[in-house]
Amino acid sequence: MQDSNEKTTHFGFQDIPEGEKAGRVRGVFGSVASKYDVMNDAMSLGIHRLWKDAMMDWIAPRAGTRLLDVAGGTGDIAFRYLARAGAAQATVLDLTEPMLIEGRKRAEALRLADNLDWVVGDAMALPFAANTFDVYTISFGIRNVTRPQEALAEAFRVLKPGGRLMVLEFSQIPNDLMQRAYDLYSFNVIPRLGQMIAGDRDSYQYLVESIRKFPDQDTFLNMVRAAGFEQAAYRNLSLGIACLHSGWKI
Repeated sequence: MQDSNEKTTHFGFQDIPEGEKAGRVRGVFGSVASKYDVMNDAMSLGIHRLWKDAMMDWIAPRAGTRLLDVAGGTGDIAFRYLARAGAAQATVLDLTEPMLIEGRKRAEALRLADNLDWVVGDAMALPFAANTFDVYTISFGIRNVTRPQEALAEAFRVLKPGGRLMVLEFSQIPNDLMQRAYDLYSFNVIPRLGQMIAGDRDSYQYLVESIRKFPDQDTFLNMVRAAGFEQAAYRNLSLGIACLHSGWKI
């Protein structure tokens, strides 16, 4: 029986004890790790690549910088950062080791292994000293964190003064008719694609539900500011299907 005083959180449309969420998220991504990149292309019709390029355009990676990519999984953001920055260093942190294993394979194939570190860890308790990184990114991952505000506080802690936060996440379309159309696609097509490509309908049903539970653009912007970031702003992508939030540690 669940303790009535125990804090709960959402796992998709379910309410569960907070202590269970990390394990469930680990199970979801461990299950789909080998097909994760293929599914990203299938779900978004390849548009996620444009979103990630837009993220890099706004960051403008520089040589000699240190990136921390949280919930970095198979390394997609880190690879893009290194390609733009040239001589830089990236650390990819993820809760799910099978995702990092897939990323290491890709890094070796791309001959980027020397510029990358891979760390299993929790976004709410980063295993790094304060004032360590120049840039912190999290892409389609913060909605899976049990307490996103704590993850933002950790981002602020590990960034150097002058460091940059950049969050890429699914968001809300500010048009009810278009949002309903997108919901029809998401709930009817994406879980089926998950079954066909990854052999896992349930994980992608969760991912679709988790998008609907995530705060809208302005609510999340206030969370970024509450963590201490200044000059916070956001840019909608594809009419708000996805959104970039930016902030600076000043």
